[in-house]
Amino acid sequence: MAEDQRSALLRASKPATKDLFATLIAANHILHYHQVVDAYGHISVRNPQDPTTFFISKSLAPALVSNREDLEEYHVSDATPVNKDAPKGYAERFIHSEIYKKFKGVNSVIHAHSEVVLPFSISSIPLRPVFHMGGVMGAQCPIYDIQQHYKSSDPLHSLLVTNEHTGAGLAAGFNPSTMLSKGTNLIRSFVTSQSSQAPDFPPNPTVLMRGHGFTCIGATIEEAVYRAIFTCTNARVQTTAMLMQGSYNVGLVGERFGGGEKETGPAKHEDIKYLSERECKDAWTANQGHAERPWKLWCAEVKNSGLYQNELGPPPGA
Repeated sequence: MAEDQRSALLRASKPATKDLFATLIAANHILHYHQVVDAYGHISVRNPQDPTTFFISKSLAPALVSNREDLEEYHVSDATPVNKDAPKGYAERFIHSEIYKKFKGVNSVIHAHSEVVLPFSISSIPLRPVFHMGGVMGAQCPIYDIQQHYKSSDPLHSLLVTNEHTGAGLAAGFNPSTMLSKGTNLIRSFVTSQSSQAPDFPPNPTVLMRGHGFTCIGATIEEAVYRAIFTCTNARVQTTAMLMQGSYNVGLVGERFGGGEKETGPAKHEDIKYLSERECKDAWTANQGHAERPWKLWCAEVKNSGLYQNELGPPPGA
C-alpha cells in the first residue's frame, strides 16, 4: 500500500481529537498574550494519529485563530497541504515540516520574532540561562545563519525559511556536532557539521535565527509554549543584568584611571553568572514536575481577555 494511502486510512480511522485542536488554539492565544508572537509567528503540533502530518493555523495572526476551520493539516515530507484546495498558508511552514522530519520525538514547534530575543541573534553575546526557569532553553542557544544555506536557485535572500533546504539547515541546528567555540553560540554551518545520527529529541531545544527570531520545540504543545515564554523571560533578565554589570564595570574603570593609578594592565572586569550545564538540565527536570501550574494560569488569562475566542472550549488542564 502506498504511503499516502496508508496515511489517509490512518487519519480516517482515528481522527485527531477536539482536545488537540482546542489546545493548539489556546497556545496561539497564550503566545500572543505573553508577547512571544504578534501578527507574525506560529505554533504547530504533530498529528498524534498520523506522525507524517502536522497541524498549524492558516495564514492568520495567532490571536485571531478561533476554530477548527482555522487549522490546516500538512505533510511532514514536503509541507504541502493534505487538502489540495487549502487556502493560503504560512510561507515558513518548512520550519515545522523539516524539524518533524528530522526528530521523531518532537511534537510541537514554535517560531517567533520576539524583540527581546532578536539582539542575541545579531551580536556576539550568547543567549544563555541566567535563572532556574531559563534552564528550559538548554545550556546554549545555537544561531542559525540562513546565509550559509542559500542556493543559487533561491530567488530571494529574505531571511525567511520558505523551502526544504533552508528548513533542513535550521533543523540540523538543534543537534550540531561542531560549534565555532564553546564560549559563544555561533554555528558556521549546520548542514556540513550536523551529527550523523539524529536523536528522537535533540539536545538544543532552542535555536536563534540571525536577524529573524527564534524557533523552539517541545514533546507537547504545553512544553513548547513553556519553553518559548521562558526563553523570552530569560532574554529580558539577561539583558537587564548585562546593562547593570556593564555600568558597574565602567565604574571600575573610572575609579582606576580617575584616581590616577599608574598600572597599565587590563582594567578589572566582572561578568554575570550563568547557569552551568548541570544546573540547566536539573532545573528543567525539576520544573517539569509542576509545569501544569503556569499552563492553567495562562489558559485563564486568555479566557478572560476580550480579544481571544476559542470556539472549541477550554483545553485539557485549563
